[in-house]
Amino acid sequence: MEEASPTYLKALPLHAITEVYGEEGLRQRFLLETACFPEPAQADLRRALDLADRLHRDDRRVREPYMNHLLRVATRIICYYRVRDADVVVAALLHDAVEDHPAELAGGAPLDPIGAAVSVLARDFGPRVAELVRAVTNPEYDPDRDRDEQYREHVAESLVNNPWARLIKASDFTDNGVGVIHTRGAKVRRAAVKYRPLVPILRELVARTDTPLDDEAKSHNMGQLDLAEKRFAAILHD
Repeated sequence: MEEASPTYLKALPLHAITEVYGEEGLRQRFLLETACFPEPAQADLRRALDLADRLHRDDRRVREPYMNHLLRVATRIICYYRVRDADVVVAALLHDAVEDHPAELAGGAPLDPIGAAVSVLARDFGPRVAELVRAVTNPEYDPDRDRDEQYREHVAESLVNNPWARLIKASDFTDNGVGVIHTRGAKVRRAAVKYRPLVPILRELVARTDTPLDDEAKSHNMGQLDLAEKRFAAILHD
Protein backbone atom coordinates (compact mmCIF):
# COMPACT_ATOMS: atom_id res chain seq x y z
CA MET A 1 0.00 0.00 0.00
CA GLU A 2 0.99 3.63 -0.42
CA GLU A 3 3.00 4.78 2.59
CA ALA A 4 1.04 6.60 5.27
CA SER A 5 2.48 7.89 8.51
CA PRO A 6 1.10 6.39 11.74
CA THR A 7 -0.11 9.84 12.81
CA TYR A 8 -2.03 10.32 9.56
CA LEU A 9 -3.44 6.80 9.59
CA LYS A 10 -4.72 7.24 13.16
CA ALA A 11 -6.41 10.51 12.17
CA LEU A 12 -8.46 9.00 9.35
CA PRO A 13 -12.02 7.67 9.78
CA LEU A 14 -12.13 3.90 9.41
CA HIS A 15 -14.14 3.91 6.19
CA ALA A 16 -11.72 6.46 4.72
CA ILE A 17 -8.86 4.05 5.45
CA THR A 18 -10.89 1.34 3.75
CA GLU A 19 -11.40 3.41 0.60
CA VAL A 20 -7.82 4.68 0.32
CA TYR A 21 -5.66 1.91 1.80
CA GLY A 22 -7.92 -1.15 1.90
CA GLU A 23 -7.45 -4.12 4.18
CA GLU A 24 -3.75 -3.50 4.70
CA GLY A 25 -4.45 0.01 5.95
CA LEU A 26 -7.08 -1.28 8.37
CA ARG A 27 -4.63 -3.87 9.67
CA GLN A 28 -2.01 -1.21 10.27
CA ARG A 29 -4.55 0.99 12.08
CA PHE A 30 -5.59 -1.97 14.25
CA LEU A 31 -1.95 -2.68 15.17
CA LEU A 32 -1.39 1.00 15.98
CA GLU A 33 -4.42 1.06 18.27
CA THR A 34 -3.46 -2.17 20.05
CA ALA A 35 0.19 -1.21 20.57
CA CYS A 36 -0.70 0.19 24.02
CA PHE A 37 -2.00 -3.19 25.26
CA PRO A 38 0.35 -5.26 27.45
CA GLU A 39 2.19 -8.06 25.70
CA PRO A 40 0.06 -10.99 26.95
CA ALA A 41 -3.02 -9.21 25.61
CA GLN A 42 -1.28 -8.40 22.31
CA ALA A 43 -0.48 -12.09 21.89
CA ASP A 44 -4.18 -12.94 22.32
CA LEU A 45 -5.13 -10.25 19.84
CA ARG A 46 -2.67 -11.60 17.27
CA ARG A 47 -4.05 -15.12 17.72
CA ALA A 48 -7.59 -13.84 17.30
CA LEU A 49 -6.60 -11.93 14.18
CA ASP A 50 -4.95 -15.04 12.73
CA LEU A 51 -8.05 -17.12 13.49
CA ALA A 52 -10.37 -14.55 11.92
CA ASP A 53 -8.09 -14.53 8.86
CA ARG A 54 -8.29 -18.30 8.54
CA LEU A 55 -12.05 -18.54 8.99
CA HIS A 56 -13.04 -15.57 6.83
CA ARG A 57 -10.28 -15.55 4.19
CA ASP A 58 -12.70 -16.46 1.38
CA ASP A 59 -15.62 -14.34 2.64
CA ARG A 60 -16.57 -11.07 0.99
CA ARG A 61 -19.05 -8.32 1.51
CA VAL A 62 -20.44 -6.52 -1.52
CA ARG A 63 -17.34 -4.46 -2.26
CA GLU A 64 -14.61 -5.73 0.00
CA PRO A 65 -13.02 -8.61 1.91
CA TYR A 66 -15.02 -9.55 5.00
CA MET A 67 -11.96 -8.98 7.15
CA ASN A 68 -12.40 -5.25 6.61
CA HIS A 69 -15.66 -5.36 8.55
CA LEU A 70 -14.11 -7.31 11.44
CA LEU A 71 -11.12 -4.97 11.64
CA ARG A 72 -13.35 -1.89 11.68
CA VAL A 73 -15.64 -3.31 14.37
CA ALA A 74 -12.69 -4.18 16.62
CA THR A 75 -10.75 -0.98 15.99
CA ARG A 76 -13.81 1.24 16.55
CA ILE A 77 -14.19 -0.21 20.04
CA ILE A 78 -10.65 0.89 20.89
CA CYS A 79 -10.39 4.29 19.24
CA TYR A 80 -13.97 5.62 19.53
CA TYR A 81 -15.23 3.79 22.61
CA ARG A 82 -11.81 3.99 24.34
CA VAL A 83 -12.03 0.41 25.58
CA ARG A 84 -8.79 -1.26 26.64
CA ASP A 85 -10.27 -4.64 27.51
CA ALA A 86 -8.54 -7.25 25.34
CA ASP A 87 -11.32 -9.82 25.78
CA VAL A 88 -13.83 -7.42 24.24
CA VAL A 89 -11.55 -6.63 21.30
CA VAL A 90 -10.80 -10.34 20.72
CA ALA A 91 -14.54 -11.07 20.76
CA ALA A 92 -15.11 -8.22 18.31
CA LEU A 93 -12.62 -9.74 15.87
CA LEU A 94 -14.36 -13.09 16.23
CA HIS A 95 -17.95 -11.88 16.56
CA ASP A 96 -19.09 -13.59 13.34
CA ALA A 97 -16.92 -16.70 13.63
CA VAL A 98 -19.45 -18.92 15.39
CA GLU A 99 -22.37 -17.76 13.27
CA ASP A 100 -20.62 -17.99 9.90
CA HIS A 101 -18.10 -20.82 10.36
CA PRO A 102 -19.11 -23.06 13.28
CA ALA A 103 -17.99 -26.36 11.73
CA GLU A 104 -14.61 -24.98 10.67
CA LEU A 105 -14.07 -23.47 14.10
CA ALA A 106 -15.11 -26.70 15.82
CA GLY A 107 -12.79 -28.71 13.58
CA GLY A 108 -15.39 -30.99 12.04
CA ALA A 109 -19.13 -31.51 11.80
CA PRO A 110 -20.39 -32.05 15.36
CA LEU A 111 -24.06 -32.58 16.14
CA ASP A 112 -24.14 -29.15 17.78
CA PRO A 113 -21.73 -27.03 15.70
CA ILE A 114 -22.66 -23.75 17.44
CA GLY A 115 -22.09 -25.19 20.92
CA ALA A 116 -18.90 -26.92 19.82
CA ALA A 117 -17.56 -23.72 18.25
CA VAL A 118 -18.29 -21.72 21.41
CA SER A 119 -16.47 -24.39 23.43
CA VAL A 120 -13.41 -24.02 21.20
CA LEU A 121 -13.38 -20.27 21.82
CA ALA A 122 -13.69 -20.87 25.56
CA ARG A 123 -10.76 -23.27 25.43
CA ASP A 124 -8.53 -21.04 23.30
CA PHE A 125 -9.45 -17.55 24.53
CA GLY A 126 -11.30 -18.07 27.80
CA PRO A 127 -14.95 -18.33 28.83
CA ARG A 128 -15.55 -14.57 28.82
CA VAL A 129 -14.61 -14.22 25.15
CA ALA A 130 -16.78 -17.23 24.32
CA GLU A 131 -19.75 -15.73 26.17
CA LEU A 132 -19.35 -12.37 24.45
CA VAL A 133 -19.31 -14.03 21.03
CA ARG A 134 -22.28 -16.21 21.92
CA ALA A 135 -24.26 -13.13 22.99
CA VAL A 136 -23.90 -11.55 19.53
CA THR A 137 -24.37 -14.80 17.58
CA ASN A 138 -27.80 -15.13 15.99
CA PRO A 139 -29.68 -18.32 16.85
CA GLU A 140 -31.44 -20.53 14.36
CA TYR A 141 -34.65 -18.83 13.38
CA ASP A 142 -38.17 -20.22 13.25
CA PRO A 143 -38.96 -20.38 9.51
CA ASP A 144 -42.62 -19.67 10.24
CA ARG A 145 -41.90 -16.28 11.80
CA ASP A 146 -40.49 -13.04 10.41
CA ARG A 147 -36.70 -13.33 10.41
CA ASP A 148 -36.01 -9.66 11.08
CA GLU A 149 -38.41 -9.60 14.00
CA GLN A 150 -36.66 -12.62 15.52
CA TYR A 151 -33.30 -10.90 14.99
CA ARG A 152 -34.44 -7.82 16.92
CA GLU A 153 -35.85 -9.97 19.72
CA HIS A 154 -32.55 -11.81 20.00
CA VAL A 155 -30.54 -8.59 20.18
CA ALA A 156 -32.72 -7.17 22.94
CA GLU A 157 -32.79 -10.37 24.98
CA SER A 158 -29.13 -11.34 24.62
CA LEU A 159 -27.73 -7.90 25.45
CA VAL A 160 -29.94 -6.84 28.32
CA ASN A 161 -27.76 -8.65 30.87
CA ASN A 162 -24.46 -8.48 28.97
CA PRO A 163 -23.21 -4.87 29.01
CA TRP A 164 -19.85 -5.58 27.36
CA ALA A 165 -21.49 -7.42 24.46
CA ARG A 166 -23.52 -4.26 23.82
CA LEU A 167 -20.31 -2.54 22.74
CA ILE A 168 -19.62 -5.20 20.13
CA LYS A 169 -23.16 -5.02 18.78
CA ALA A 170 -23.07 -1.21 18.77
CA SER A 171 -19.85 -1.21 16.74
CA ASP A 172 -21.21 -3.90 14.43
CA PHE A 173 -24.39 -1.87 13.93
CA THR A 174 -22.40 1.28 13.19
CA ASP A 175 -20.44 -0.53 10.53
CA ASN A 176 -23.54 -2.03 8.95
CA GLY A 177 -25.97 0.84 9.52
CA VAL A 178 -24.02 4.09 9.32
CA GLY A 179 -21.74 2.36 6.80
CA VAL A 180 -24.68 1.51 4.53
CA ILE A 181 -23.65 4.39 2.24
CA HIS A 182 -20.47 2.48 1.42
CA THR A 183 -22.33 -0.41 -0.19
CA ARG A 184 -24.57 -0.67 -3.24
CA GLY A 185 -27.26 -2.69 -4.96
CA ALA A 186 -30.10 -4.54 -3.27
CA LYS A 187 -28.14 -4.76 -0.02
CA VAL A 188 -28.70 -1.03 0.61
CA ARG A 189 -32.47 -1.25 0.97
CA ARG A 190 -32.25 -4.66 2.65
CA ALA A 191 -29.94 -3.21 5.33
CA ALA A 192 -32.28 -0.27 5.93
CA VAL A 193 -35.29 -2.53 6.37
CA LYS A 194 -33.41 -4.89 8.70
CA TYR A 195 -31.55 -2.41 10.85
CA ARG A 196 -33.83 0.63 11.13
CA PRO A 197 -36.13 -0.92 13.78
CA LEU A 198 -33.02 -1.79 15.80
CA VAL A 199 -32.17 1.88 16.38
CA PRO A 200 -34.50 2.46 19.39
CA ILE A 201 -33.48 -0.89 20.90
CA LEU A 202 -29.78 0.00 20.76
CA ARG A 203 -30.47 3.54 21.91
CA GLU A 204 -32.09 2.22 25.09
CA LEU A 205 -29.34 -0.34 25.69
CA VAL A 206 -26.48 2.13 25.17
CA ALA A 207 -28.12 4.65 27.49
CA ARG A 208 -28.27 2.21 30.40
CA THR A 209 -26.12 3.11 33.38
CA ASP A 210 -24.34 -0.27 33.33
CA THR A 211 -23.16 0.13 29.74
CA PRO A 212 -19.37 0.42 30.16
CA LEU A 213 -18.85 3.64 28.20
CA ASP A 214 -17.98 7.11 29.45
CA ASP A 215 -20.30 10.02 28.67
CA GLU A 216 -18.36 11.09 25.58
CA ALA A 217 -18.40 7.58 24.11
CA LYS A 218 -22.12 7.23 24.84
CA SER A 219 -22.74 10.57 23.14
CA HIS A 220 -20.72 9.39 20.14
CA ASN A 221 -22.84 6.23 19.95
CA MET A 222 -26.07 8.20 20.13
CA GLY A 223 -24.84 10.41 17.32
CA GLN A 224 -24.09 7.35 15.21
CA LEU A 225 -27.57 5.98 15.86
CA ASP A 226 -29.07 9.33 14.82
CA LEU A 227 -26.99 9.29 11.63
CA ALA A 228 -28.01 5.73 10.83
CA GLU A 229 -31.68 6.66 11.30
CA LYS A 230 -31.32 9.58 8.87
CA ARG A 231 -29.65 7.38 6.28
CA PHE A 232 -32.26 4.65 6.62
CA ALA A 233 -35.05 7.22 6.24
CA ALA A 234 -33.43 8.58 3.07
CA ILE A 235 -33.06 5.09 1.62
CA LEU A 236 -36.66 4.18 2.43
CA HIS A 237 -37.92 7.62 1.26
CA ASP A 238 -39.58 8.50 4.58
